[in-house]
Amino acid sequence: MPLNRRSFLGTAVSGAALAASGGLFSSFKSDASSEKKHSSKLKISCQEGVAPGKTLTEKLDFMESLDIVGLEIWGGGLEKRVNEIQQALQNRNMKVSAICAGFEGWLIADDAAIQKKCMDSMKVIIAAAGELGSTGVIFVPAFNNQKSLPDKEARDLLVGQMKELGEFALQHQTRILLEPLNRKECYFCRQVADGAAIVRDVDSAGAAVMGDFWHMTWEETNDRAAFLAAGDYLHHVHIASRKRRKMPGEDGEADNYINGFRGLKEINYQDYVSFECGSVGDPKVTLPAAVKLMREQWKKA
Repeated sequence: MPLNRRSFLGTAVSGAALAASGGLFSSFKSDASSEKKHSSKLKISCQEGVAPGKTLTEKLDFMESLDIVGLEIWGGGLEKRVNEIQQALQNRNMKVSAICAGFEGWLIADDAAIQKKCMDSMKVIIAAAGELGSTGVIFVPAFNNQKSLPDKEARDLLVGQMKELGEFALQHQTRILLEPLNRKECYFCRQVADGAAIVRDVDSAGAAVMGDFWHMTWEETNDRAAFLAAGDYLHHVHIASRKRRKMPGEDGEADNYINGFRGLKEINYQDYVSFECGSVGDPKVTLPAAVKLMREQWKKA
């Protein structure tokens, strides 16, 4: 029988990796009884731009009708929107999940002035994220079209930058969230385990990693193993359809997240799974269908 790339690792291989790994997997319990004791729940979040509606209130009303409990917001200009967002969320069963980027420059640039601009602008967003009680601020060290330092030099620099930003985030009761991307978008840090290893070296409770099912489709051998590799360092997840980055379910049978959800349960994941995607059809129809699909697959995981 031909091997399926996404199921290759399986239980035996991931179990062996866990046994050999030490620190990254210290919170994992391999016995079946402990897996049943997880307290993780599927906390669905949605980016502001994904939800249908002309105003923030309309978007939140629609999301709330689906029992979506997290709002993910773009970071650009966030400091000017804190009061607006706080008022819009009053008396709702919804909180701000992550803040998605919005800063200037990129951290591992080969130009020190660009590095500083990125650090300074990220701190403004981090402070606003803290006011909103956000899970953390998502960032990518650099995209492929952004001229950056060589890998070794970039990694060493990034660890120091993330230490400073992570400690700043802690002061504001939030985090920074390192996002691995697929190779078409980013040459640096493409797998969740790579991000987790960087966060381990940063050694700050204010620094974490996230996973994105879209990017993981192209870079990970096994979704479950990727999340197990991140363990307690994982604090946010993005979701989209697995062929076209549209609404989950719009790519048919390819949109299977059960293996990844099983991994989230095994690490006792406590944070959000957030829609970051487009939609071929009307989001008033496709978003409810995607929420239904996620809940069904979470139960099966």
